[in-house]
Amino acid sequence: MSRLLRTIDLGRRPYGEVLELQRELARRRATGNIPDDVLLLVEHPSVFTLGRGTRAESLPLPVEELRNRGIEVHEVERGGDVTYHGPGQLVGYPILDLQGHRPDLHWYLRQIEGAVISALAELRVVADRNPGFTGVWTEGKKIASIGIHVRHWVTFHGFALNVTTNLDPFGLIVPCGIHGVEMTSVAQELGTSPGAFADLDTRARSEVVAAVGRQFDLTPEFMSYEDLLQTA
Repeated sequence: MSRLLRTIDLGRRPYGEVLELQRELARRRATGNIPDDVLLLVEHPSVFTLGRGTRAESLPLPVEELRNRGIEVHEVERGGDVTYHGPGQLVGYPILDLQGHRPDLHWYLRQIEGAVISALAELRVVADRNPGFTGVWTEGKKIASIGIHVRHWVTFHGFALNVTTNLDPFGLIVPCGIHGVEMTSVAQELGTSPGAFADLDTRARSEVVAAVGRQFDLTPEFMSYEDLLQTA
């Protein structure tokens, strides 16, 4: 019998709030207080996050200038360089105990990439890996970024899939530290009209949740955060 993937759709919430939530859930998962793996889904207001591998040249503008433009900036423990989160982007934070799967970070990264690639195929976007780079790509353009952290073999942070995202803020940084990279979105690749954006966001969420479940042999079950804590 497949194990459960407790899936929580947080809607739109500030990055800092959800970061603390991830850390708390990861602690609880590591101690066994939460008995199942968890997937958080969220959309963030505009924010740049700086991973442990962020280089100075990846952030050409001063942090204060970015904040003056209404964009938050957070330094975080995940791997990788700088990236952008914003409206229209589907962010997923899997909180998985890899000891129940395979305690191998490279394997885990490839599994996350595989899940996103599978979901995009269902949305009729042909995507693949790009040798030497983490993330998901389509025709040489990057459509999803991945940055993870693992503590006691429990994962947090995760992936960000551009669905109907305004891509302009990526122009303020060197996304993921890759010079010359072109970012894209599901909407851009499909040429979707603005009137269909809401449906596209909904379908993307559904396909991503299903794909993560398949990739890790887990059965997604939607629940509220409050209900999750009651299972602890």
